[in-house]
Amino acid sequence: MLLALFLGGCGFEGDPASVLASSPDRLDEITARRGPVIGVSLLIWLVELALVFLFGRARLVRPATQLFTLSVVYLPLALLVGAALEPSVGVERLLVVLGCPALALLTLAGFGGYRALAFACAATVLAYSVDVIAGSPLTQLSLIGPNPAGGHRFYGIGNELEAVLVPLVLVGTGAALAGFAPRLDRRRAAAAVLFVAAAFSFVFAYGRFGADVGAAIVLPLGACVAAALLIGRPRLALLALLVPLPALALLAAADLIGGSDAHLTRTVLQAESGGDVAAVLGRRLREAGESFGRSIVLAGLPLVLAGALLAWARRRRLQAWLVEVPAVAAGLAGASAATVVGTVANDSGGLILVIGSACLAAFTAFAWAETNDSNSRTHG
Repeated sequence: MLLALFLGGCGFEGDPASVLASSPDRLDEITARRGPVIGVSLLIWLVELALVFLFGRARLVRPATQLFTLSVVYLPLALLVGAALEPSVGVERLLVVLGCPALALLTLAGFGGYRALAFACAATVLAYSVDVIAGSPLTQLSLIGPNPAGGHRFYGIGNELEAVLVPLVLVGTGAALAGFAPRLDRRRAAAAVLFVAAAFSFVFAYGRFGADVGAAIVLPLGACVAAALLIGRPRLALLALLVPLPALALLAAADLIGGSDAHLTRTVLQAESGGDVAAVLGRRLREAGESFGRSIVLAGLPLVLAGALLAWARRRRLQAWLVEVPAVAAGLAGASAATVVGTVANDSGGLILVIGSACLAAFTAFAWAETNDSNSRTHG
């Protein structure tokens, strides 16, 4: 309950008037465009992937799966480009439907394997990092951004982006270690994961940048889980549950010192009474419960449950896919832990669960394809 108190925005919220004046038409269309652009694009890619599985040649299945995952990773990046161009719905849909697979194909051809996955994750995460440091001029107009016209913050990242960027950081770091530094000592690899997570935690959580307290909780927690597994101390992963409190303390100190006048500072640290704090907590808990009633969450929950049960039943097979790439396995475990904790602690828990689980499924599919592709090259 204490964690829920801090979630939902720690943001220096910018000037609402300037945001509304910048692109009022674009802001009004964000909610309406999400289905026609994001939903339709994902559906088209899934149908194409299913057709390859059903009717394509066997040798095409694995690269098609990798292209699908990389397209999903590039989707937020394409939406950032759409925010810059502010095109019509049809043009933005084409930008995503065709642009993401094109980038995925170029990346796979240029790097291959986990290097390609690492590059795609880095490109997307760094693009949003640069934008939020610059004041979020494009993130606030992205279809996956915080949606100011819907009553949310005018600054930083929102819950949808948190659910995507956290797995991209953790799994992308694991993929980079597996692809570019496979012989790196495990302790150094664990230190690299912690360093990368700490850097992006500050970018995405600090009140003048990403302004998302959830990132300060789930990203360090997921990184600690990944690091514990990398050094072969899985029991230490349980200690990751203690990480959010010092992370929040550091974030609060940074906001106070930096004078960002963040939501966390105003509503909790500078609350006039315990009743004000209780009101914040009550509102967050109510919003968390309501998030599970959203249509996208209701539609996705059965799939999430089925996927979780299947993953548990086939856990030995999943482990076999990842045994040669422990950094990727650790990144996936850390991202899974971050998604679960984010679901429990966030005021948009249902959304975090569905989006985070979709990202994990895409990464798992990539691992399957890469393992089988490696086996084919070996035996070929």
